[in-house]
Amino acid sequence: MDKEWLEVNIITSSEAVEAVTGILYNTPVKGVAIDDPQDIEFKKKNTTDWDYFDETLLIVKEGAIVKGYYKEEDNFNEYIDYIKESVANLGQFGIDKGQGLVTVSKVNETDWENNWKKYYKPTRVGSRIVIKPIWEEYNKKDYELLVELDPGMAFGTGTHETTRMCLQALERYVEEDSTVFDIGTGSGILAIAAAKLNAKKAVGVDLDTVAVTSAKQNVEYNHLDNIEIKHGNLMDVVEGKADIVVANIIADVIMLLAPDVKNFLNEDGYFISSGIIKDRQNDVINALKENRFDIIEVNNQGEWVCIIARL
Repeated sequence: MDKEWLEVNIITSSEAVEAVTGILYNTPVKGVAIDDPQDIEFKKKNTTDWDYFDETLLIVKEGAIVKGYYKEEDNFNEYIDYIKESVANLGQFGIDKGQGLVTVSKVNETDWENNWKKYYKPTRVGSRIVIKPIWEEYNKKDYELLVELDPGMAFGTGTHETTRMCLQALERYVEEDSTVFDIGTGSGILAIAAAKLNAKKAVGVDLDTVAVTSAKQNVEYNHLDNIEIKHGNLMDVVEGKADIVVANIIADVIMLLAPDVKNFLNEDGYFISSGIIKDRQNDVINALKENRFDIIEVNNQGEWVCIIARL
């Protein structure tokens, strides 16, 4: 029997997506999804399901919908009160909350996990990497690296700008003798891509048990033996140092990581960070510089930024 989940919809501005996502992750959210108008317009061209997209575009307009998925439990109303209050207070931090409307509805687990799959197709994200859903067929070219993926309830399908920029950076910086640590691995997409790029070793870590289960399954789909997925915090569960640390999270977490991540990097190692909204770019850059990092690249796609720094 399919389970019923609670879906929290927050209609907000594109500027506030990162902050709203961070608010959700301060609660026991089991999954987060973002409806972005540009992504919807792209997908609309590739489907006949017009009603869904017309309705969504009408609601979103110039902003975005951030969705959080929860199991029904006694404390749920407390989480909702926290979310509503935090979204309402975004203006105090100079962030435009947009409509700032928070609504709750029930959603069937099967609908949540499977309905989006018809819009998720094989996607080239760099010069070589192609992300392929496990249920899709794809004729691989000789030079391409195919990452087989079923993200399930974990973050990371390769379609979001932040993930694409991280994958493109990995293509440029991973070498055959590289060790790569992926913080907040989600579906495992970045760690798997690093392993496919012939890194000597890739390690993905995540605090979310759902993400860890998803990432381990995706490693099996890709038949890799140079990768390890761990549950926990980077500082607690990973030993040794890496040549590259990649973190596709949010600006505030990256800034918190900056003092510690250098302890897990070899000299001249790279820290690839994304999930950063444009307005927070300088905050992250300053935090990295304060911790002895040199800024090598600052790339942006849409409203998002990816920063490559070197120790």
